Amino acid sequence: MLLTYLLLFLMIFLWGFSFIAVDIAMDFVPPLSIALYRLLIAAISMIIVDWYLRKKKKPMINSLREREDENSNKQYWLLIFLASLAGVSLYLFIIYSAIDLIGPSIPVFSDCLINPILITIIALVVFKEKLSKKKIIGFAIASFGAFLLITGGNLGILQPDSPNFLGYILSLLAPLSWTSYTIVIKKLKKFNRFKSDFQNLKNISIFGCLELFLLVIFSNQFDVFLNNILNVVVFLCALYLALGAFVIGYYIWNFSLKKLKSSNVASFLYLQPFLTLILSIVFQRDDVIGLWNIIGGIVVMIAIMIINFELPHPKG
Repeated sequence: MLLTYLLLFLMIFLWGFSFIAVDIAMDFVPPLSIALYRLLIAAISMIIVDWYLRKKKKPMINSLREREDENSNKQYWLLIFLASLAGVSLYLFIIYSAIDLIGPSIPVFSDCLINPILITIIALVVFKEKLSKKKIIGFAIASFGAFLLITGGNLGILQPDSPNFLGYILSLLAPLSWTSYTIVIKKLKKFNRFKSDFQNLKNISIFGCLELFLLVIFSNQFDVFLNNILNVVVFLCALYLALGAFVIGYYIWNFSLKKLKSSNVASFLYLQPFLTLILSIVFQRDDVIGLWNIIGGIVVMIAIMIINFELPHPKG
């Protein structure tokens, strides 16, 4: 269990910096292009790794176990398609567009504030997970802290007459997409005897890449995509987003959902806004942090400890 928590901290760092990498890349290309670069590299990398593993050793699943009935096979690929839409193509398009409009901080704040709450509610209804009073108090404290991180105590930034209102709306839609992805990943657990987490992620990345390619074509951005393939800054950002944030980050998320309750995994997302703010200042991405934002980050970290602290079971 300790290893799972350590991996979650690594995941949060990878995802926290990914927002900065996206913001840097969009100095040169629009949101759809950087999303497609990311998925293209990720898909190619995972196909190569999968081919190497299959060539080096025998598949872990014998041919008899791979003979799933037709309905089960159709259900698996439907879930993969839904996961690629909710957690890859649509999610990246929505949140990258939000970053393009209002910078990296507000999108990551909204995403990490709402996601754990939605995931927890879904876990209670769909997966019959239980929430203790301690966890309820922890989520309440974390929500208050995340509110301070997002707004600095000023609700005016979310008013319809705000000049960046569309960016805020998109940043609020992203958690809905990611929560849907989490639900589908939970549903995919029933296919674990046929497919590994890596195979699932590889298939999701391939579907997501195809979906983003169609979005680029339909939005008439293919020329922009081709003209910036050799851009060094864009390539390095895409490489990090593909291998670090997507391949490693998504694998840790999927792996953790099998080891821990959804509410425990989701609670780590509260750390991401604070980390992104720090990285935004380090890389001078024009984000402003104030005293109330810092206080909110401290409150969030306290809430994380409350949510994940487990009392030892008495012996006997």
